[in-house]
Parts: sequence; C-alpha cells; structure tokens
Amino acid sequence: QVQLVESGGGLVQAGDSLRLSCAASGRTSSIRAMGWFRQAPGKEREFVAFIIWSTGGTYYADSVKGRFTISRDNAKNTVYLQMNSLKPEDTAVYYCAVAARLSRLGSRDGYDDWGQGTQVTVSS
Repeated sequence: QVQLVESGGGLVQAGDSLRLSCAASGRTSSIRAMGWFRQAPGKEREFVAFIIWSTGGTYYADSVKGRFTISRDNAKNTVYLQMNSLKPEDTAVYYCAVAARLSRLGSRDGYDDWGQGTQVTVSS
C-alpha cells in the first residue's frame, strides 16, 4: 500500500497558475507510474495526466495538453502538476494516484492507491 497526500489547491482567477504536489509514502517501491485525475461536481472522475516513474514519459488528456505539465522527483517520491492558463472548467477536486503496473494508465482502473484530493477552484 502507498499513502498519498495532495497539496497546493486553492482559489484562483481564470488565467492564473497553480502547482499541485503529491507526496507518496509506504510501499513506494511498487510505484510504476503516477497519475492525476479530477472530479467536478456531478461528473465522474476523469483522467488528467500520468508519468512513468522510471523513464519520465508523460501523457495528457486533450483538455489540458499544452497548459498542464506533470513531473516527478523520484528521490522525494513526489509528483507535481503545474497548471497554467487555468479555466473555470478546470474547477474540480484533483486526485493523485499510484499505478503498480504499466497498464490502463489513462483510466481509473489502472491505479491502485489514491490520495484524498485537493480542491481547485477557478473563477471567471
């Protein structure tokens, strides 16, 4: 099991930037990839981005590509999500997650452990 703690959320205006952090602890040797998901009110949790732990390879949802950047610090077992040019439609609770296998990383089903979430609110 891996424990995850997100931080960095808050209230911002459209066009602003935020950086989210997610620190992992516990059985961190099991981490093969880490991802970010988000869930807006009344909607299902949707994929945002993932990063392959060993290589740093990344993949993004079309809705955030070019605006968001996922990165990691392997030594700190921490993943980041730099969010630029934020839009009101980015408003959601953002969750980080750990994948113990390199499979279905663009889906919730590919992940094994989840953080508690951090609220991001973007005003217009």
